[in-house]
Amino acid sequence: MTRFTIPTIATPRLTLRAARREDFHAFAAFLASDHARHMDGPVTRDIAWTWFTNDIASWALLGFGGLMIEHEGTVIGQVAIGQPPRFPEVELGWLIYPAHMGRGYATEAAAALRDWAWSHTRIPTLVSYVSPDNTASRALAEKLGAVIDPAAPRPDGEGPEDSLVYRHPAPDADGSPEAYA
Repeated sequence: MTRFTIPTIATPRLTLRAARREDFHAFAAFLASDHARHMDGPVTRDIAWTWFTNDIASWALLGFGGLMIEHEGTVIGQVAIGQPPRFPEVELGWLIYPAHMGRGYATEAAAALRDWAWSHTRIPTLVSYVSPDNTASRALAEKLGAVIDPAAPRPDGEGPEDSLVYRHPAPDADGSPEAYA
């Protein structure tokens, strides 16, 4: 069996940590709501469970996966690096529960996990698949320095009307994230 460690990443306001079973209820509630419309949702609890456990299992299988976003002891969302079979590239994705949207938490969490990936994996590039009408996620990807890559392949069965592919810039040659400034 492969040994792996799920990291805990601290930012000035957040802790990104491994998922726990008690985190599932809020995760499933988000995915059952209209807020999940940009992620092929709303979805059932069974599908939400599959996504939840896949993000955990990815750590053992791929060396990266999902982390819960915690603020002052409360889980407020999730950030993940993943590549399910239908994704042609490794994706950086995020979700914030409605009561916590609009405070910059997703940007802070996504930047932290992206920087962790550049420092701790051999992932050569990261993309974010974003629904064209998801203005908040488009703005977040652009704030992270990502740009639309019109030539990039999209998830199986999707075209430009379904998702935009934002490519995140790799760090400078010296490994520092100054390329993001």
